[in-house]
Amino acid sequence: MGVADVLYYTIHFRELKSIIQWKTWHMPVHERDREKETVSLRICFDLLDMTSRSFSAVIQELHPELLVPIALFYLILRGLDTIEDDMTLPLEKKEPLLKEFYKITEKEGWSFNGSGPDERDRELLVQFHYVTEEYRKINPVYREIINDIAQQMGDGMAEYCKRAAEGRSGVESLKDYDMYCYYVAGLVGNGLTRLFVESKLANPALKERVQLQTSMGLFLQKTNIIRDVKEDWDDKRSFWPREIWSKYVDDFGDLFRPENREAALNCSSDMVLNSLNHADECLFYLAGLKEQSVFNFAAIPQAMAIATLALVFRNPTIYEKNIKITKGEACQIMLESTQNLQKVCEVFRKFVRQIHRKNTPKDPNFLKISVACGKVEQFIETIFPTQDPGALKTAAESGMPVAKKEDPKVIREREEAKWDTSKG
Repeated sequence: MGVADVLYYTIHFRELKSIIQWKTWHMPVHERDREKETVSLRICFDLLDMTSRSFSAVIQELHPELLVPIALFYLILRGLDTIEDDMTLPLEKKEPLLKEFYKITEKEGWSFNGSGPDERDRELLVQFHYVTEEYRKINPVYREIINDIAQQMGDGMAEYCKRAAEGRSGVESLKDYDMYCYYVAGLVGNGLTRLFVESKLANPALKERVQLQTSMGLFLQKTNIIRDVKEDWDDKRSFWPREIWSKYVDDFGDLFRPENREAALNCSSDMVLNSLNHADECLFYLAGLKEQSVFNFAAIPQAMAIATLALVFRNPTIYEKNIKITKGEACQIMLESTQNLQKVCEVFRKFVRQIHRKNTPKDPNFLKISVACGKVEQFIETIFPTQDPGALKTAAESGMPVAKKEDPKVIREREEAKWDTSKG
């Protein structure tokens, strides 16, 4: 911990407390047994740590039935993402790699050292033969699911790379935007759901709720796209749809000019609104996850996303640099999100209220954002009625009806009935 960190946590002691609590008191639902692993599998987990320490930690606490399949699923999709992101690869080399990647996962000894020297996850592809070695050992049913997702994702990525190479904007309309996010994230939600259900660790009805699966991925992806706007622009690319940004500026680059700050903030709030519209469906999805480690795995990223959405909302700093929630905030969110659905709903309520407080009548999206916040609060009130003054106020201001307090037993029975597979 550096001097700056010491000074920060001296002022923000509650965040330091959260870090200590997470490191001291957090007990994994399941623990990975390294002694039973092959050398190649250990290397796969090392690669997982290298590519994403935060995701790696959550994956390694999964139920043993899904631990290895989901770890390899993540590495395979990260490999695809690394190829797509590599601006040094020409289209004629990138396109066939993306389209054939699902077949590569079955090839013994395959690796790739053609990524640019500065590509962040280059080493994953260099050592990918360890991934393919372990992948061929997992349940064929899981492989079929992962291959299907990898094929669809690779085809989608190849199409958007082709558009970019031909000088066509890959993200023109909101429909384009949703489709791009579906290919790079919505499909992940679909694949994970099929793995959860196939392993019998989630309600089978989830498999039929495609819209909920998709919203889980789109909520994460859209939030990251808002947060990373400056980083992406510096890399000479953008994912914000023209249909949104053209309402505020003539050229996308104008958003980064100080003289256009108010227009830029209104534009980013429009993007936040688009992402926020998926929030209630994410909570509904989480209600279908019964096994604790699977619930934690799905809930933590969603809770981080709503916190990030509150951070970027009407925050001019996103046009200057990449911003993230602090480590202390992240630990507090993880503590709260690894208990039950009610706690996760409380996290969502807290950050939705932050967005609501930052909302301003000067913003052309003011009313729509108020309604979106009220919609999330109303959904939570429907599941866990509290008659909380804050929830009542937000719902009333957005014109949403307010739920009456009910007996907790009645609420549980109603929610279980919604997931009854015999009722479609």
